[in-house]
Amino acid sequence: MTTPLLGDLPANTTLGDSQQSSPPSRQVSWFDDALLLGIMASLAGCGLIYEYLLSHYAGRILGALEAAIYTMIGLMIVSMGVGAFAARKIKCAFTGFAMLELTVALCGSFAIIITAAVIGFGQQLPLTIANTLGLPPDHLPNGGFIASLQTLSAYLPYVWGVLLGLMIGMEIPLIARVRQSLSEAHLLHNAGTIYGADYIGAGIGAAIWVGFMLAIDIQLAAALTASVNLLAGLVFIWRFWSKINHVKLLLIGHIIASVVIGLLAVKGPTWEQHFNNLLYKDHVVYAKATRFQQLNFTERLRGGGLPPVYNLYINGRLQFSSSDEHIYHSFLVHPTLAASARHDNVLIIGGGDGLGLKQVLKWQPKAVTLMDLDKDLLALFKSPPADMPQRLRDALLALNGDALNDPRLTLMVDDAFNGVDKLIQNGQMFDAIIVDLPDPSHPDLNKLYSDLFYRKLNELLSADGVITVQSTSPYHAPKAFISVGKTLTASGFNVKQYHHNVPSFGEWGWSIGSKMGKNPQQRLAALTDIPVPEEWLTPGLIHASFEFPKNFYADIDKIKVNEIGSLQLYYYHLAAWSENEVINLF
Repeated sequence: MTTPLLGDLPANTTLGDSQQSSPPSRQVSWFDDALLLGIMASLAGCGLIYEYLLSHYAGRILGALEAAIYTMIGLMIVSMGVGAFAARKIKCAFTGFAMLELTVALCGSFAIIITAAVIGFGQQLPLTIANTLGLPPDHLPNGGFIASLQTLSAYLPYVWGVLLGLMIGMEIPLIARVRQSLSEAHLLHNAGTIYGADYIGAGIGAAIWVGFMLAIDIQLAAALTASVNLLAGLVFIWRFWSKINHVKLLLIGHIIASVVIGLLAVKGPTWEQHFNNLLYKDHVVYAKATRFQQLNFTERLRGGGLPPVYNLYINGRLQFSSSDEHIYHSFLVHPTLAASARHDNVLIIGGGDGLGLKQVLKWQPKAVTLMDLDKDLLALFKSPPADMPQRLRDALLALNGDALNDPRLTLMVDDAFNGVDKLIQNGQMFDAIIVDLPDPSHPDLNKLYSDLFYRKLNELLSADGVITVQSTSPYHAPKAFISVGKTLTASGFNVKQYHHNVPSFGEWGWSIGSKMGKNPQQRLAALTDIPVPEEWLTPGLIHASFEFPKNFYADIDKIKVNEIGSLQLYYYHLAAWSENEVINLF
């Protein structure tokens, strides 16, 4: 007969543990009870952190969307339920719990680094085979087994999630049976007490994740979490030594695991980063995990006296390439300021790399306010740290012209959606506003492309000013691109859209709007010269950028405004960047 999960047996029922053939004592020491509840609370915190770790890894390294993060958490919760049922098959709760914590600690500490190794190997395998066989670059073997390996490796974090979920789900039933076997006094309130400790521990785990672990290396976070599981197992073995079968072997296993996890804590972050670096075509010369994102800088040497090409990837997505960032930022900034009546006071939202700011400063503004959420990103481009290679430090400061140290600049570290409210409250007004945010590939970013956010910016813009918003690719995501323009229009702007090819990104687009008088395209029609030092952009390129294919806007009436809370633009973007949804209109 299997044992019920949470201690609803009558007092004289045998629990099946080898040392529990005699009736339980009627009282348990307060120390043992507090110890068990403390262990349960600690493990609950670890369980929640494992959910966050694996979903966080999927988001940062694999570029998974919000739906994937929720999928991970959902899978783990279901697996925990299955694990709770499976715990009934464990005969000795004391031995089972000690073995369980050893297994959870090892799986939790190895999950990230093994996943990184498999994914990195899958990405490098085609190149290795091609180099071995002397195949040309356009004949890389990417089909068959290799394609299957690459596809399946992306699901590996979910496999770990299911395994850990199954084991975490066993913890509550086993702890309940242990308490139950120690004293029949726990029979009445066993479930409530255990779940109370579990919920409180999970809350503490969430606080530790948000307050501490988000800002450290993900492999280090995994090792630290696993060490708590291991410590819980060691404390449990120490206290209930006589009730555990094969206790010496389990103790040796815990000691060996302690050494392994310690090694993973010290060396694991470096190993994991090496595996992650295999995902990039060029050599990764610097990587940093901030509170909000994973930053990777790559270097490509060209020879022939040409400078290296440096790329920045944020959460696995290319942010800029030093070879052509000037194209993107020239089109972002110069049409905006050329169409504005004045450019004394400029607001930049996003653009923490300072590359757009460099172009703005060519117009000799009296003041510039730059608002970005990630202070660590700003610090990298303002004062590169000593652990960054000197050649990369020099390259970054040359790229942005040391713009982030300009005395005319005011930096605001804030979420833009709330940060602009502070500017409104202070009564500030701007001659031009430049919005240089990542694509709306995440629900949190969607609100920064909403009608409500644009209405806030409308309050900040001078009557004769101009606003420009980076608007994703009109080639790959035409509905998303048009939706940005329609949302700006619905927020009170007279909007035109323009586009140009940026080699690293392909065809890219921007939306530009004015509040009163002529629209920006009409204002720029008379432009015959760029009135600032500019070696690449010409008035002719600006004028031509407003031309689109004949039927590009044919379905504009069917495309919706991105109203706050609707996630409409997010869905357009998600559908468009899926492989089967790409529409070729160019």
